[in-house]
Order: sequence, then C-alpha cells, then structure tokens
Amino acid sequence: QVQLVESGGGLVQAGGSLRLSCAASGRTFSTYAMAWFRQAPGKEREFVATISRSGLNKSYADSVKGRFTISRDNAKNTVYLQMNSLKPEDTAVYYCAGDRRGLGGRLETLYESWGQGTQVTVSS
Repeated sequence: QVQLVESGGGLVQAGGSLRLSCAASGRTFSTYAMAWFRQAPGKEREFVATISRSGLNKSYADSVKGRFTISRDNAKNTVYLQMNSLKPEDTAVYYCAGDRRGLGGRLETLYESWGQGTQVTVSS
C-alpha cells in the first residue's frame, strides 16, 4: 500500500489557479489508479477526478470538467490536479486516493490508500 502526501493547497481569489500535488511512496505507484476527492464543510466527500495507471484515461466530475486537469508522472511517483477558473464553491479539503487494483472509478470505497488532505480556499 502506498503512502500519499498532498501539497499545493492554499488561499486564492475566484478566477485564480492552483496546482495540487500528491507524492506517493513505494515502487508500485505505476500500478495504481489514482483519484482526487474533496470535502467541503458540512458536506460529504465527493469525487473530483480519476486517472488510469498509464495516464491515458481520465474522468471528471461535471462540476469541474473543463476547469480541472488531472495528470500523473510515474517516474516521479506523483499525481497532480491543475485547477483553473476557481470558484468559491471549490473550497474544500482535497484528498488524493489510490486503488492498488488499478481499476479506479468514482466511488471512494474503491480506494484503499488516502492522503491527509490539503485545504483549498477560494475567496469571492
């Protein structure tokens, strides 16, 4: 099981951009499907984006499609989330998650490895 550590969160004005990173330990990162989820105050955690082991297949929540881009660098054991045109409703703790079976998906129950989260706050 990989250990995941997110970074890159912070405070940004609406319309701005942030890039989140998730660094994974271990030599099996390339076999994991990876995803980003987020949890806003008082709400349940929700799916944001997922990426296949090779990085060729990606899927996004409708709320972020066209604004966020998920990518990965298997040589660096890192997955990224580029967030553009941020809105106040994007404010949340963002979590990186890994599925060692390599299948991925939109349900958080599919992922057994989780980071500690990084706070993203978008001011209006």
